[in-house]
Formats: sequence, structure tokens, C-alpha cells
Amino acid sequence: MIFMFAAMRIVFMGTPEFAVPSLQLLWKKGYDISAVVTAPDRPGGRLGLIESAVKKFALKHGLAVLQPEKLKAPEFIEQLRAYRADLQVVVAFRMLPEVVWAMPPLGTVNLHASLLPKYRGAAPIHWAIINGETETGLTTFRIRHAVDTGDILFQERLDIGENETAGELHDRMMHVGAQLVLRTVQAIERGDIHPQPQKEDEATYAPKIFSETCHICFDRPTVQVHNFIRGLSPSPGAWAYLQGKVFKIFRTLKEYTPPSLPPGHIIFPPSGGVWVTTVDGHVQLIEVQLESKRRLSAEEFRNGYQKKIQGAQLT
Repeated sequence: MIFMFAAMRIVFMGTPEFAVPSLQLLWKKGYDISAVVTAPDRPGGRLGLIESAVKKFALKHGLAVLQPEKLKAPEFIEQLRAYRADLQVVVAFRMLPEVVWAMPPLGTVNLHASLLPKYRGAAPIHWAIINGETETGLTTFRIRHAVDTGDILFQERLDIGENETAGELHDRMMHVGAQLVLRTVQAIERGDIHPQPQKEDEATYAPKIFSETCHICFDRPTVQVHNFIRGLSPSPGAWAYLQGKVFKIFRTLKEYTPPSLPPGHIIFPPSGGVWVTTVDGHVQLIEVQLESKRRLSAEEFRNGYQKKIQGAQLT
């Protein structure tokens, strides 16, 4: 059955900066954004309550905002139903109960930052880089019960640079993703979609990342250490202990000069720079941060700390 609407009503669901370009593009194209659903404001210490990036955009442009604590709460379901959305669009939001995603006649579509079924889960950008992928992409799909398993609508492929960080890829993907969301909504509006089931035997996973996940093990090949660091940069940031304090590394280059010391040793080459040994070479440090200090370039770190940590090992 093909649904055609003179003015398709959309409820948009999203929270972080990644979701804003998609909402902005739909709004610019004149779609009726009946309401925006986003996370509740969170405490920000001296800053008071912090509003989500999506909420800030919605309020600036006069869009109705819903911020439910619980997505199954009867009062929220009643509010949502009152908007009589034809379609719900989800970008970087939490898992929806069926009573929510099954509500609109045209269903609920989601943008995911991978080429599904690869990298289902909470951190697809991070894990794609950590695992050394040279290609990733974005997928729009129809939401169903299990997370990230619905039928694929459209996909867009992207190359990953060998030194590209998760933050850099994130910023590229959120704009490409906005175009893919628009393409998807336009196709649904025309009734011109051809959903394809995901191939379950090709599924891989991208679980949520915790602080302990980010501990660097230098007892690995150079390429793996390099990919691990850039896959967690800038947030939450890969780290190791330096003389008992947390030492974050945000950017590196690969250096395959054979190591003369066990993995994790900091070396200050006579020619300049800062290296850390791995099992088969070194990573060259580009940007780092000592606990409770500001971020430093490798040269700033070398100039300020070489004498203090000469011969030290990262653990």
C-alpha cells in the first residue's frame, strides 16, 4: 500500500550533535516537524541543567519538544499519539518500545552509523576504526524489536583515512547521514522504497565503550595500537598510566623502526618527537594529555617533561 500525504507529519527523535544536521535538513526542506523527542536535561554542575543539542535547535526554531524520562509512560504515549505523526525519524536516540515505534502509519526509520548488519550497537564509529576497517558507511532502516536488525532502506559508503580519528569520521558522517535521512524520507513520501532484510550471518557488533575499554595495551602490533588510539579520539580517549597517573593519547602516527626496548617505553629520538614502543615498532605521539593538565602537542610534551620521565614506561 502506498501512503501519500499533502503535508507529511514527522516526529523527530534524537539527542546529540550527530542528530542535528538531519533535523535541520528536514526542517529546511519544509517538512512538518510536528514534535521533537529528546533526552531530559542533565545536571551540569555550576552550569545548571544542560540541554541536548537537538533540544537547542528545536527551541531556536519553534518546534515542540518532548523530554520523557520513560518512553513507556502513559502520559508520554498520549502526548506522542496526539501529534498524529505519519512517520517517525530516529537519529542517535535510545531504544524505543514497540508502542512507540509501531505508532505511525508509515513506521519509524532510524539512521545508523555503519553498513548494517556490520557494527550493530552503541559505538559503531569507534569500533570500525579500532578494528582497522578502511570502509564504513551509514544505513537507514525500519525499526523492529531487536536493536539494529530492521530491514535496510538505503546505505551510503565512506572510506576511512588511515590516520582519521573517530571524531573526524563522526563529523563527516553526521552530514552525509543527514542527506541519507532526507533521501529516505523523500522516498517514503513517494512510496518508492524497497526494504531489504539484513543478512544475519554477516552481523558484527559494536558494544558500548567504558573507561576500562580505553586502556591501551602496547604489547600489540603498531597498527593495532595506532587504530585503538584514533578509534577512541577525542572521546572518551585512550589512556595508559604514566608514573601512576592517567596519560591520554589522542593522536599518533605509525613508525616501524624496530624497538630497542620492551613495549610501552617512551623514547625521545635525537631528531625530535616522542615515540612509544610496541611489539614490532613504535607509535609516534602527536597529541597527549597528562592527568589534570591541558592537551599538549608532542613537542610541548617533550620540552616540558623529557627530563622528568626519561626512560619511563606506560602501563
